[in-house]
Amino acid sequence: MEFAYDDRTVELRQRLEAFLTECVYPAEPVHHEQVAAAGDPWARPPVMEELKAEARARGLWNLFLPDARYGAGLTNLQYAPLAELTGRSPHLAPEALNCAAPDTGNMELLAEFGSEEQRKQWLMPLLAGEIRSAFCMTEPEVASSDATNIATRITRDGDHYVINGRKWWSSGAMDPRCEIFIVMGKTDPDADRHRQQSMILVPRDTPGVTVRRGMRVFGYSDAPHGGHAEIDFTDVRVPVDNLVGEEGTGFAIAQARLGPGRIHHCMRLIGMAERALELLCRRVLDRIAFGRPLAEQGVVREWIAESRVRIEQARLLVLKTAWLMDTVGNKGAHSEIQAIKIATPLMAEWVIDKAIQAYGGAGVSQDTPLAELWAQARTLRLADGPDEVHRASLARRELRRWS
Repeated sequence: MEFAYDDRTVELRQRLEAFLTECVYPAEPVHHEQVAAAGDPWARPPVMEELKAEARARGLWNLFLPDARYGAGLTNLQYAPLAELTGRSPHLAPEALNCAAPDTGNMELLAEFGSEEQRKQWLMPLLAGEIRSAFCMTEPEVASSDATNIATRITRDGDHYVINGRKWWSSGAMDPRCEIFIVMGKTDPDADRHRQQSMILVPRDTPGVTVRRGMRVFGYSDAPHGGHAEIDFTDVRVPVDNLVGEEGTGFAIAQARLGPGRIHHCMRLIGMAERALELLCRRVLDRIAFGRPLAEQGVVREWIAESRVRIEQARLLVLKTAWLMDTVGNKGAHSEIQAIKIATPLMAEWVIDKAIQAYGGAGVSQDTPLAELWAQARTLRLADGPDEVHRASLARRELRRWS
């Protein structure tokens, strides 16, 4: 693979770096102030709409979609360094560029599997940033790391489907602009275990949909990612045309959706680690303890050197994975996607932890972004499949080579 960025990537990186410096970083304290003033942890502060308008004006919009009909038409390898930059401010930059989960995965799903009418009604306003969406897969009563456990029922009744079940950690559902849920449930419990599930579109205002509560992530609302909700679906009726794809294809669609999502998360994690390392270096150069800068302490230098090594290792593996996705497809890159999903959150969590340690009490306070960065990195060891599931699957693949 070619390690040098092509001309388009270089130009977009320069524009994005300028946007971050001139607009996003200065907006971080403003965002916190506006959310606090609103008195609602899931409020959408005005500064976000200002950032989105500026990003569109600068041509930094929908960069994640490789389909040129809907997005920037970038390859995974071209998008990787851009997503990394957005990870430096993960609570603002991705949404400002309309590149935030879960909307990215939902837009990819609708672009690939949605009908013409579904794309017209839901994909187009999502692409325009006019609405947001939620993905409803995980359930509180079953081990959702095994998606075949899903208990929510989707039952055909004439020209409608009737949905009954409870979801939680439904990403995006707490955003007041969220208008559409993509719900995974079972249409045929007696079919082959990977053909029991289907995906269906449920408008938020459909009778029988009850958002019970917002879920907090280590105490944070995670509002910039639309928040996460626990939702009841009680005799919810939607037209049969709301089915995404065909009955029984829900598991396959979920896997197709989660592959790109996993690499996007890992790209951003590298940016999070880079920002933490920058903050760590700035802190230890300025802070004096026991008569000398912290930077002169041997253990601190070990943290810095080890952080650089771990970041570079993770970046190379993520870039290789992006290249494989472009050249042999998501299936061909399956092992590498699992590998980065295991390695990158652990790397970022470790680097951010060392930065927190260097800052002492300030590192766990609201005065730096480090606590929020750590919470997000730790959460991503669960999101889109826990470490243990990916390790088990990767080990099985490795063993098959020798059996």
